[in-house]
Amino acid sequence: MSRFFKGSDSESDSSSSDSEVNVPRPGASAARPVAYAFSDNEDEPKRIVRSAKDKRFDELTEIIKKMGNHKKIKDMSSVLTDFEELGKAYEKSKKVIEKEKQIPRFFLRCLVELEDFVSECWEDREGRKQMSKNNAKGLTTLRQKLKKYNRDFESEITSYRENPDEEEEEVVMDSEAEESEEESREDFMKSKTREESKPSKRVTYDDDDDDDDIDWEMSSDSSSSESDGGEGGGTTVYTAAMFLKKQPGEEKKDKKDKKEKRVRRKAEEDEGGEWEEVTKGAPMVKEAPKMFAKDTEVNHEAVIKKLNEIISARGKKGTDRNEQIALLTELQSISNANNLGPAISMKIMFNIVAAIYDYNPNIATCMRSEMWEKCLKGVSELLDMVEANPDINIGENILEESENVTTSPYRIRGCILTVVERMDEEFTKMLQACDAHSTEYVDRLKDEKDVCTVLDRLQTYLVPRGTTEEICRVYLRRIEHLYYKFDPEAYDNPQLENQSFKDMEEMCKYIYAKDLTDRLRTRSMLCQIYHQALHDRWYQARDLMLMSHLQDTIQHSDVPTQILYNRTMVQLGLCAFRKGMIRDAHNALVDIQSGGRAKELLAQGLLLQRQHERTPEQEKIEKRRLLPYHMHINLELLECVYLVSAMLIEVPYMAAHEMDARRRMISKNFHHVMRMSERQALTGPPESMREHVVAASKAMKTGNWKECKNYIINEKMNAKVWELFYKSETVQEMVTSKIQEESLRTYLFTYSSVYDSLSLETLADMFEIDQGIVHSIISKMIINEELMASLDEPTRTVVMHRTEPTRLQSLALQLSEKVSSLVDNNERIMELKQGNLFFQKSGNMQDRQDRFQSNYQQNRNQNWQDRRNQRQNYSQRTY
Repeated sequence: MSRFFKGSDSESDSSSSDSEVNVPRPGASAARPVAYAFSDNEDEPKRIVRSAKDKRFDELTEIIKKMGNHKKIKDMSSVLTDFEELGKAYEKSKKVIEKEKQIPRFFLRCLVELEDFVSECWEDREGRKQMSKNNAKGLTTLRQKLKKYNRDFESEITSYRENPDEEEEEVVMDSEAEESEEESREDFMKSKTREESKPSKRVTYDDDDDDDDIDWEMSSDSSSSESDGGEGGGTTVYTAAMFLKKQPGEEKKDKKDKKEKRVRRKAEEDEGGEWEEVTKGAPMVKEAPKMFAKDTEVNHEAVIKKLNEIISARGKKGTDRNEQIALLTELQSISNANNLGPAISMKIMFNIVAAIYDYNPNIATCMRSEMWEKCLKGVSELLDMVEANPDINIGENILEESENVTTSPYRIRGCILTVVERMDEEFTKMLQACDAHSTEYVDRLKDEKDVCTVLDRLQTYLVPRGTTEEICRVYLRRIEHLYYKFDPEAYDNPQLENQSFKDMEEMCKYIYAKDLTDRLRTRSMLCQIYHQALHDRWYQARDLMLMSHLQDTIQHSDVPTQILYNRTMVQLGLCAFRKGMIRDAHNALVDIQSGGRAKELLAQGLLLQRQHERTPEQEKIEKRRLLPYHMHINLELLECVYLVSAMLIEVPYMAAHEMDARRRMISKNFHHVMRMSERQALTGPPESMREHVVAASKAMKTGNWKECKNYIINEKMNAKVWELFYKSETVQEMVTSKIQEESLRTYLFTYSSVYDSLSLETLADMFEIDQGIVHSIISKMIINEELMASLDEPTRTVVMHRTEPTRLQSLALQLSEKVSSLVDNNERIMELKQGNLFFQKSGNMQDRQDRFQSNYQQNRNQNWQDRRNQRQNYSQRTY
């Protein structure tokens, strides 16, 4: 039957049931789940697909954020942990960064900020003292690791510091891209939720409705759903236009609209003020507020009031020191523009220089180079003002209430000498902080000429009008810049009156006569001795040192004066060596070299201490005492001179007292070096300076002077040591002649028992010395009773007297002494074992010792008497 046939109700029911569209009723459960249906549960997590770059960069950002929180509370151990995690996360992100071919700017910003934060914490000495042990340890470790880690990013960090504004552009672009992605994602999710949350249009009708009505309603629903774009139907219809890319102009317009919305949204969220958009490029510099109001009259009172206002902020926390210097400079220019007089300008200049000195709050560190240039320029300008205005009375004893800056004669509180002394100290600190082998050190050292010029001008100003104390202080400053400088003209012509020697002598004499403190007198005397010894004026330097008696009282002086004393003694020893005074040179250098702390005693570096560690405060104090590199004395030259002097003295003495078990050591350091060489199983050719001296000493023991000379003077030793002397050829000739003479003495001590007589001519040919020198050497040895011999003038021979014991006799005497001591010890042990009291046999032991001592004394007296008789018989036979 046709479905459109209008029949009875039953027929219509049956026909409708045959062709009925199955529409689920409300509350009825579906027989089968609909495929691709969206879930109604909003609590399920939304899956977001993220790239590897986003994952890695988000991980880095989280670590940086956590590090920032730890930096705020200065939890240095946690900051160290965060830094290590950041390094590991960066290693994981290396593949992503290599694809990008650029290190992220936020990572570089983190490294730069962390470096500044660590340096700020390290310079804050008081803050470090208050840190806990873990935080202090974490700060030290973090500083070392960060310094090492940042070497790999040195060029990137430098470029970032030069132009940190690039990061803002990148951050804005990244944030725009992220927000556009988020907004598109939100639009999509909103449309999806609307589809799911909107109730679907279900067809409900009564039994008496027509089929036509049903068909019309369904067709209208489907058409409406298609026209709505998926908003009203149960299924979403996507068109091709939804996936097309927008035109470039439309995309930029959308981004601009979103950016404006974002700015408005932030402005609405902010309660307290308005937001303004940051423009690209360098920040706009706002005009500084004017020094004085528009209608204010600029006079002395207003300027002084403003000056006191600026100075009152000095030393307070949060004071910008750069701004303070700028304000004082501007105030001085305003004062000069209004012609307020030289006194007020000079007063402001004093405060400008003081503000420059205050710029660096840490006294242990030096100025920056730009601040040093400002300081030098400011002190020069101050001296110009002082010299140009003699009517201005300057003194540190003038009270501020009694100052007069309006009318002449002017009175100002200040001390130009203190300003110049502080400048000199800052110059020394800058040289200490520079690397001695860098061009920066050379550039800073060039400023010494300007510093000396300032000192000369200060001396010219103070001598007519200063007190004796001020003149002594400025004289000492000049002496300390002069005493260590070598003048070749004064060395070559010691008879001429050199200007440096004249100035040094005049200034030292004034200090000796006028100084009321021992410190200035002591330092000036040591400087004069050093200067004399540097130019080989040995006798003047030696006499001045002996007359001063400083060696008796120097231990009571301050540490810098003791360091100057050590330097002076070393220079005296080098001068004595150059002059051929070997024993004097050894005596001057033995105290410095015996302890192995020459570097520390001369303030040329710090040594590691095994017994106890220095505290950070002690280390800073000792580093502050170190001398600049251009004032150093070469330590290898010093050690070589000492060991060569010890060799020339000790080797002949060892040969003369070879059988004497109780011989004393002249040089313990030399014996230590010799012992260390003898302990070596295999001895190769000498390489270092010490090994050369040891090899030369072994050659001298056998009288082989040529081999000894070749070990001491050769190309290797010349480059290391001897060429450091001025006119090194003269020094080498002197060393060669001393080696010949001492080798002759050693030969005579060693082999005198073998010969009956020796020809002077043979000895002169063997050691290549003049016969007169050989004759004088042997005569001295005979007079000093070092050699038992006599000179036969007609035959030009040395006749040996066999009064000395032979080697066998000497060994026998040593053996008898050791056996007697061993017997005594055994007797004491036996007496203690048997329980007898020691005093029972002490009388017998004492008698035995007395008899041995008397016999030994009688034999010794008899030997001396025999020698004297032989000498008298020989003299009677000769004359």
